[in-house]
Amino acid sequence: MRQHRTEWPVAEARQQGGGQQTGTDRPREGGVGAVDRYFQITERGSSFATEIRGGLVTFVTMAYIVILNPIILTSGVDVEGNTLAFPAVSAVTALTAGVMTILFGVVSRLPFGFAAGLGINAFLAFSVVGQVTWPEAMAIVVINGVLIVLLAATGLRRMIFDAVPVELKLAITVGIGLFIAFIGFVNAGFVTSTGQSSPPVGLGIGGSVVTIPTLIFVVTLVLTGVLVAAKVKGGLLIGLVSGTVISVIVEAIWHLGPRAGEDGGVANPGGWGLTVPELGSAPFGLPDLSLVGAVSFDLSRVGVVTVVMLVFTLLFTNFFDAMGTMTGLSREAGLADEKGNFPRLKSALVVEGIGAIAGGATSASSNTVFIESGAGIGEGARTGFANLVTGALFLLAMFFTPLTQIVPTEVAAAALVIVGALMMAQIKHIDLGDFRVLLPVFLTAAVMPMTYSIANGIGAGFVAWVLVHALSGRARSIHWLLWVVAAGFVVFFARGPIEALFGA
Repeated sequence: MRQHRTEWPVAEARQQGGGQQTGTDRPREGGVGAVDRYFQITERGSSFATEIRGGLVTFVTMAYIVILNPIILTSGVDVEGNTLAFPAVSAVTALTAGVMTILFGVVSRLPFGFAAGLGINAFLAFSVVGQVTWPEAMAIVVINGVLIVLLAATGLRRMIFDAVPVELKLAITVGIGLFIAFIGFVNAGFVTSTGQSSPPVGLGIGGSVVTIPTLIFVVTLVLTGVLVAAKVKGGLLIGLVSGTVISVIVEAIWHLGPRAGEDGGVANPGGWGLTVPELGSAPFGLPDLSLVGAVSFDLSRVGVVTVVMLVFTLLFTNFFDAMGTMTGLSREAGLADEKGNFPRLKSALVVEGIGAIAGGATSASSNTVFIESGAGIGEGARTGFANLVTGALFLLAMFFTPLTQIVPTEVAAAALVIVGALMMAQIKHIDLGDFRVLLPVFLTAAVMPMTYSIANGIGAGFVAWVLVHALSGRARSIHWLLWVVAAGFVVFFARGPIEALFGA
């Protein structure tokens, strides 16, 4: 998710960010002083109290991912008909987020929290696993992470990032936002298939919102939207919790039950989607870490071309979102120069790649830096010490994953729509006055939800950008790397005939 924030120089941190030092906040000799010097807490105009507060706020604004990530991932059915277990995904989501947030804070000394990336998890659940199994999909995530580490270590990642027009980078975020929102509408029963060629989809059942679960989706969406609009810290999490509480009460009174019958068909149209909001026996328990290491690198079931393009698309989805987010957060913290460079840039990019490897190895999906870290920065966090607090709270959250199982799909769908709207807001930074820009941006954003594929949207945008610019006399403005990317996507779109030709 991306948000526009004003730059906040370090020099103003003491006044605006709550970073004023008191006698108790000043670094002391010994261990505390060493920690202060290592993280440069005083040097950056902060204090231990401010960093702790900032780390806590960052966790509150990111905590929804422990619920939302398993909802997205468990919605995906792999090529063999298998799904991931909700409690296990929730546990590894918290585990990986905690470990990576702490690692990033210690290595880069920057206050950027890590967790499973939105958009990347949707790509896995709705595009990748339709062709491979979940363990194989996570192997692709690991391969993607290894490539990111290599690109970052050699400096190629920065070069590639600079080669792609900013309009396409923003369009990818906008398209993923629309795609995630569409998934939310469908999961909530707000948008349903009509079973007809025209129109293919419609509102609710027979053009009306007639079920209680869909009504609760609407209520949760409005409530969460108001909280986010009012800039309430943790508004998304509060909305999820509030909607879940309402759902639990409604289910206890009316006993709506599940929508699906034992054969998987719709036996109860007025029932709940994937999860019935019923209280379990205990709110906490030992985390289910059975998904750790559940990775298979045997990708022989799909052709080489398909594997290459899946990795390629995942790489791009992961690649640009992280670079843009880190640049924006570093500017917000007053740590970036006029070119967008910030302290320990290379090490930060390397660790971000390790987040993809760790996410694949634990089946939590690729972990990346979260724009919600801006909330902690807004509270004055300026160093990686804040990450120690955020990471520790994520590790503690592993023991409360049973609570996540009672969140109904309809409530989670409201969060997806809100996240999609926030990502859609990036379109305001694109100048659409030139049709050479407008058409590729439009295709990127529109093709994703319409084809239910992030890869298709990115590919359509990149190919359109190259063709429209080249054939309208702007060929010299296209970076050679963009030509390579566009050619790769042409192969991706024609992979069926190509695989048949080579017997892949």
